[in-house]
Amino acid sequence: MNEANILVVDDDKEIRDGIEIYLKNEGMSVLKASDGIEAIELLQHHPVHLIILDVMMPRMDGITATFKIREKRNIPIIILSAKSENYDKVLGLQVGADDYVTKPFDPLELIARVKSQLRRYVALGTYEGLQKVLDLNGLTLDRAAKEAAVNGDPVRLTPIEYRMLELLMMNAGRVFSIDEIYERVWKEPGFNAENTVAVHIRKIREKIEIDPKNPRYLKVVWGIGYKIEK
Repeated sequence: MNEANILVVDDDKEIRDGIEIYLKNEGMSVLKASDGIEAIELLQHHPVHLIILDVMMPRMDGITATFKIREKRNIPIIILSAKSENYDKVLGLQVGADDYVTKPFDPLELIARVKSQLRRYVALGTYEGLQKVLDLNGLTLDRAAKEAAVNGDPVRLTPIEYRMLELLMMNAGRVFSIDEIYERVWKEPGFNAENTVAVHIRKIREKIEIDPKNPRYLKVVWGIGYKIEK
């Protein structure tokens, strides 16, 4: 995409302005908000292709904002937080964030993550066979529209959930290890990826399975990983 619109949400003006400088140096446009409420208002009036979102903010925090944004939008979301505890990372992923960066962060690393998310979810033309619709016993995936459905009923997936489901459906019957899923979807080494992958698998099941505890499509192969049944 020629020019991506990035929404930077942080109650610290210096952090907002600093991120803006790096993003603009990469040719991106920047919108800024100081809390979740302002961010949601901006989303209603401006096209946004990715959100960088702080966790700890007044009025509406980043976790709540992510949850509300995910009710209507599948925009990639990168969470920023001064908290390094694993619980906060998992919580952010549970409500729909795609990536997590802990403060203080290296601006160049943040930019690299932004570019990675944009390549994955905005530049649709980078995928092969986008016109193909995958159909496995009522579970369908339209790779051109990036939409999923179960027996014709639309399923709202986050970008990460979509990529995971696409990977498994394109290789139906094949078992993927947790590390392999992480490396294929996140495009980085899958160290300590168990919690991250498990959170997304659970969310996908809740969306595509009639009975998530007795799944028809997305199966666990104990001690190995996950697969989509043919």
